[in-house]
Amino acid sequence: MTTDAGTTAAAVAEVAERYYDSEDADQFYLNIWGGEDIHIGLYQGEGDEIAQASRRTVEKMAHQIEGLGADSRALDIGSGYGGSARYLARTFGCEVVCLNISETENARNRKRNEEQGLSGKIEVRHGSFEDIPAADATFDVVWSQDAILHSGNRDKVVQEVARVLKPGGQFIFTDPMQADDCPDGVLQPVYDRIHLSSLGSIGFYREAAGRNGLEVVSIEPLTDQLRNHYHRVREELLARYDEMTGKSSRDYVDRMLTGLQNWVDAADKGYLAWGILHFRKI
Repeated sequence: MTTDAGTTAAAVAEVAERYYDSEDADQFYLNIWGGEDIHIGLYQGEGDEIAQASRRTVEKMAHQIEGLGADSRALDIGSGYGGSARYLARTFGCEVVCLNISETENARNRKRNEEQGLSGKIEVRHGSFEDIPAADATFDVVWSQDAILHSGNRDKVVQEVARVLKPGGQFIFTDPMQADDCPDGVLQPVYDRIHLSSLGSIGFYREAAGRNGLEVVSIEPLTDQLRNHYHRVREELLARYDEMTGKSSRDYVDRMLTGLQNWVDAADKGYLAWGILHFRKI
């Protein structure tokens, strides 16, 4: 989504911040969506645990990054609870900056970093990925998982990523997207759940990357996993309905069940896309 007025993009960011700071959302993502890695997972079977599948995505992405090591500096935009940052810091020894708009999530991130002895490797900053608080050419890697969809100006996000990457630096991310050939008007039920009016697409990100001096390393469509994930999350929420209506409001849980089914239905109709997109700064 690209907006013409900065106030509109700011309003979209405010909606996302208010949502992820809410007790309803925090309890849902903490207890149902995985708690550590709150993004789409890679499923190998019907009974896969959400957290296990979500960690597979982190591992698959991390091992696609060339040259990642103790001398690397990475930025995770839309970092959630920081599970990916902890994996990168612990596994590769790199320094990671987490940039995230929710202070509720940031507080959990900082606490877990401290508990796991990783505070010296990971810095958590409150802020927007449309205005990254970093100097030009300061990161070797920019990482993001299922966060950029919440931007009111995705062009600006890609521009900012390119700005803060060093020459040769890598941008790797996933994002729930619409299919490049998605008909107009069919995704409104999906948009309603996430309070947006559009999604990006693989074609959009490829073009935006090219405009900003980023070349394709690889694009791996994995849309079936988006469908698997939303189905599995809904299944888990239904199974733990009584428990979760004691943690989040019943209205929130009921709306989430409807919203998750809308994502599954849209994926089944071929309207959505998801995958791992990997670019390099020229």
